Amino acid sequence: MPCPLCDDSGWKPVERDGARFVTRCECWRDTLATRLLTDARLPRRYQHCSLDTFVTYGNESLQRAVAAAKVVADKFPTVDRGLFLLGPPGVGKTHIAVATLKAIVERKRITALFYDTRELLRAIRQTYDASEAATESTVLRPILGCDLLVLDDLGAEKSTEWVEETLNLIVNHRYSERKTTMFTSNYDDKPDISDPDSLLCRIGYRMRSRLHEMCEFIHLDGADYRELPPNGDVDDLRMMWQQRRQQPMKTRALPSRANPARAQLRSPDQGDGQLKWTGGRAGT
Repeated sequence: MPCPLCDDSGWKPVERDGARFVTRCECWRDTLATRLLTDARLPRRYQHCSLDTFVTYGNESLQRAVAAAKVVADKFPTVDRGLFLLGPPGVGKTHIAVATLKAIVERKRITALFYDTRELLRAIRQTYDASEAATESTVLRPILGCDLLVLDDLGAEKSTEWVEETLNLIVNHRYSERKTTMFTSNYDDKPDISDPDSLLCRIGYRMRSRLHEMCEFIHLDGADYRELPPNGDVDDLRMMWQQRRQQPMKTRALPSRANPARAQLRSPDQGDGQLKWTGGRAGT
């Protein structure tokens, strides 16, 4: 059914002080938000996510994360930093990140993108295939230029020199242009280069340093929502969380990988610290 105010033209007639003119119709703003959210590439599983309906079940770390996300959504675009949500699988990191993106797009009508980090790297690699129509620049341009970017599951990708330089290019550009970026990761942010499952070992010194200036780091701990029975409720989540807290820390961490892939761990005083884009074909 056509809009009764603008007949789906996006412009409605108004009269003020005897003069007639047109202005943007409310339906255009609603349609624009829908279109921007469609273009944001949100996974179907998370398209329902909302900060207002996220269940924290008395968990302080989840409450802090939701509160910080609401601040970012309320203040955008005048925010100094994005968010980096860390924690074990299933605690709600992706839910909060997607819900924050949705809230900002719906209120501000800005361009936003969501990417699983491994999926983004795969999309860039595919541009080196002669049979693909997309080019490297057509994939990277929206990533570098969108108003808000969410990179999910950082550190899960297999690290190579090409991967490290590609991610550093993205992070460094958005850092330099003061573009708001959000990240999630399953890896603990501890400055221990001997731990193959620390965030530092997964992404390297250079990126970790940038990210700490770009983002507020928030550690989440809680029940795994994916383990909640179909008829489970808030009380079940709270009980699962309490049981998890009673486990020794080493059993709550991610399992160590037999052949951990590490970022190149150059200390800050090694080299000139400048980004060197290698270009060429994707590494293996």
